Amino acid sequence: MAKEYFYSGCAAAAYGAKAARVEVITSYPIRPYTGIMMELSKLVANGDLDAEFVHGEGEHAQMSVTLGASASGARAYTGTSGVGVAYGMEVYSPTAGGRYPCQCAIADRAYDPPGDFGSEHTDVMSARDQGYIIGWADSPQEVFDNTIMFYRIGEDAEVMLPQFCCQDGYFVSHIPGKVSVPEQSQVDEYLPPYNHPHPLDPHRPTLHGPQIFPDQGAAIDIQRAQAMATAPKVIEKCVKEYNQVMGRNYAPMLDEYMMEDAEIAFFLQGGHAKTARYAVNHLRKKGLKVGMVRPRFTRPFPSEEIAEKCAKLKALGTIETSTSYGGAMRGGNLIHEVRSSLYDLDKKPAITSMMAGLGGEVVTLEMFFQFAEVLAKAAKTGEVDMWTYWAGFDIAGWEGARRMQF
Repeated sequence: MAKEYFYSGCAAAAYGAKAARVEVITSYPIRPYTGIMMELSKLVANGDLDAEFVHGEGEHAQMSVTLGASASGARAYTGTSGVGVAYGMEVYSPTAGGRYPCQCAIADRAYDPPGDFGSEHTDVMSARDQGYIIGWADSPQEVFDNTIMFYRIGEDAEVMLPQFCCQDGYFVSHIPGKVSVPEQSQVDEYLPPYNHPHPLDPHRPTLHGPQIFPDQGAAIDIQRAQAMATAPKVIEKCVKEYNQVMGRNYAPMLDEYMMEDAEIAFFLQGGHAKTARYAVNHLRKKGLKVGMVRPRFTRPFPSEEIAEKCAKLKALGTIETSTSYGGAMRGGNLIHEVRSSLYDLDKKPAITSMMAGLGGEVVTLEMFFQFAEVLAKAAKTGEVDMWTYWAGFDIAGWEGARRMQF
């Protein structure tokens, strides 16, 4: 029988890794993900988890050890945050290109400057095109479940890709929530042992990570592309089976809220979705037909699902918690992909974005209310005044936000 605990996002990730029976763990401390490794080190030291625990001299070493462990046939686990994600960057492409389905837990954090430690998605979004399965949880429960599901997805024979299993630093990583932990037998039923088809083995030599000629590069790259193209159907299968075994109710790609009759909607990933739901409830009471869409996966990006669910809207606004300086819409990353997903539709909503939550700033109810007013205007006119708004600057100032009619 499942048992309920009160875990932070970091603890939920650690106990998810324990349930997944990880065999090699590599660590290096950086806030706010460090709590994951603190929990895992205790589990290993106390004999509650049979795993090799390797403390690296930095994030590059972490990722390298994880790659080698996965190549040798072990289920490998690591993690990092913020600038640690950047420091490990060199190893991501070899890991994905070598088809090593290890997992890297992320409790995200802003890059410097401004030199703070707050939550921001720019760290992982900077590595989004390396070939990793990527998705953000919005609660400790989803962190726990994603840790297990991501291994099942990444280790599928049709995918064989590493994963960034992400959560918002502090907003999810450090705030406890109720987590239902299934019986180990249920996890074992869902997640079989990792079986690398060609592990490093002195008795059966195989070639890993060879240097190649230029005309061989495309053949390797297309395999990574095909694996990512196949991933959505594998995700759908794996999430459905997880729901059946564990009694959950996750949507495969898109989490929807109040979208049945919505005319405008917020589009965002991660922990700020909780605030968005409260904002939707409040705005609904004021008569505004608003909903929320949250992608559970950023890679692969749920383009088809977005086109299906958002085509009927009159206006759609992305909440951007990562930066894309000089990008097409001069704002964050999500608006580019959302606009591309809807581009071929004959009828599509007016689309804009709001930069908010950068540097760990709280995305407040007032900010959602402001943005709803922008979207309501766009729904009436069929066009947007700006592609990108900065909360507190381009919309209303802080005092103006408090005076909003919503």
